Amino acid sequence: MYYFNSWDSHYKQPFGAIKTGDVMKINFSSTIQNIKVKFIIRRDFGQRHEFDMQLIEEGLYSSSVQFDVGHGLYFYYFEVTENTEWSAVRQYYGKSDTGGEGVLYLSEHDVRPYQVTVYDKDDQAPEWYREAVFYQIFPDRFYNGNEDDKINAPKPNSFLYGSYKDDPFYVKDETGGIARWDFFGGNLKGILKKIPYLQALGITAIYLNPIFLATSNHRYDTNDYLEIDPMLGSEKEFKVLLETLHQNGMHLILDGVFSHVGKNSRYFNISGEYGLTEGATKSIQSPYFDWFKFTDYPNDYKSWWGIKDLPEIDKDNESFRAFIYGKKASVLKKWNDFGIDGWRLDVADELPDSFIRGIRENLNAYPETVLIGEVWEDASNKISYGKRRNYILGDSLHGCMNYPFRDMIIRYLTGGLSAHDMAHQLMVLSENYPKEIFYNNLNNLGTHDTERILTMIGLENNENAIGLMFSLPGVPCVYYGDEAGLDGGKDPSNRKFFPWDNIDSKSYDLYKKWIAYRKSEKNLKAGEFSTFYANNILGVLRFSKDEKWISLFNPSLDRISLSFDAFTFLQEEVVDDELKTLLNQIEIEGKSNLIIKSK
Repeated sequence: MYYFNSWDSHYKQPFGAIKTGDVMKINFSSTIQNIKVKFIIRRDFGQRHEFDMQLIEEGLYSSSVQFDVGHGLYFYYFEVTENTEWSAVRQYYGKSDTGGEGVLYLSEHDVRPYQVTVYDKDDQAPEWYREAVFYQIFPDRFYNGNEDDKINAPKPNSFLYGSYKDDPFYVKDETGGIARWDFFGGNLKGILKKIPYLQALGITAIYLNPIFLATSNHRYDTNDYLEIDPMLGSEKEFKVLLETLHQNGMHLILDGVFSHVGKNSRYFNISGEYGLTEGATKSIQSPYFDWFKFTDYPNDYKSWWGIKDLPEIDKDNESFRAFIYGKKASVLKKWNDFGIDGWRLDVADELPDSFIRGIRENLNAYPETVLIGEVWEDASNKISYGKRRNYILGDSLHGCMNYPFRDMIIRYLTGGLSAHDMAHQLMVLSENYPKEIFYNNLNNLGTHDTERILTMIGLENNENAIGLMFSLPGVPCVYYGDEAGLDGGKDPSNRKFFPWDNIDSKSYDLYKKWIAYRKSEKNLKAGEFSTFYANNILGVLRFSKDEKWISLFNPSLDRISLSFDAFTFLQEEVVDDELKTLLNQIEIEGKSNLIIKSK
């Protein structure tokens, strides 16, 4: 009766997000005559605007709208008025639960609108980044590079493990707080010594969890942003590591933790470790005093998520902003001048948009650096602390950690998400993000904040999980030890020491194979993207003008045979004779994937 599909170029151009000032063309079809169609747009939570759609041929209505009033989120749907002999019947057409094709609504109050993201510029990341395969290292748990295997500068009252094979364990006091932080002793020299291992695997870039002076093993409780934790090594050793990586064509990004600091930091200094006059808790005359919000000075203060170890910083404070990203004598300037290749921003949702833009402005003086934000949801429509976030609309984040991909992969492979729904949800994300951001996102199967992928899906699904991460748009990032077969639940068991004497060869070979695919196949780095499915088989299509790459995934135990006619494509326009030939008479084994390429 009525029809619109936001993924079909016959009905919407261009696909997905659009640039500020560009025109979006919309077509709407109807088999019913004598109707009036209006195109309705709301700018986020703002005013409703309506545009009369013109009948351009029998059954087809059209409208073109220029988005020239600023970046942000816009939502749209259709109002259809059918004039009968007795009355005018008004209905609404909006988005379905799965996206793409729409559905009819009887009430405007109930309509689910389509989203269109309007962004300022195509925010291209450095070429090295888009070509990269990343490896995330939790420094304490990777490798000790000291010849005598001793731990550098052990911290007072810490717990040192007796064996690298020990499972991580928190030593807690009677209140449940950490009594003694535990350490294995991994260090910068260890990473340096394992560069040949990373190169053999195919890794071209490293993302390091925090390396600055801190009390804990994870170092998200920064004590001094300008000093490398001596347990990890010295500035000289860091410089050698960085120079050696660059000499080998590799890159390194650091973890920027700017939402909070450690309670024992020189900025807060609740323990008095930095003296009786240094830090906000020791003197209201401290230059750091205004960085924090006290409710009952000095012992009651605002902390990150109520964790008293992590006093929260006022990110609107101009002194703090200058300290972090000012052009002179700032944290960013010091480490950028070392030659690092970018930053990953911890808890980006806790940082104001203006703060992130300030960081990006600083990095613009280092054009080969990249800025990635920790965002757990669809970053295009994220609301944080009651505000819509604008950190992927230009001159802000280059991309985000792609946790939505991870969540979908796990649910699909464990039976919680069908291939139909997986295909649709992937297309929704592709539609919501500016294309450059979508291809800049850092894809992961696990991080230091999640359970290990093998624990979530089981060894039998590992091949498909790896294949999906490398087949989907974005920059893949391997969490240290996943390629070695490490398992583990929530923190701390997801932070085991790397099993250098017991690397699982099957898992390693799978990662190495897919990393090689990623590096050799241009479509896996930059190809266009679409999805399709049949039964519970998911298809990922990456393509360019000259060639195609197809990944098919079978999460079931059964061997499945399919002909081309069994597949449903979410974008019919991608189907051509070559694709029909490539997908004719397919057989795919259970719990495995099948790769098909242009001849």
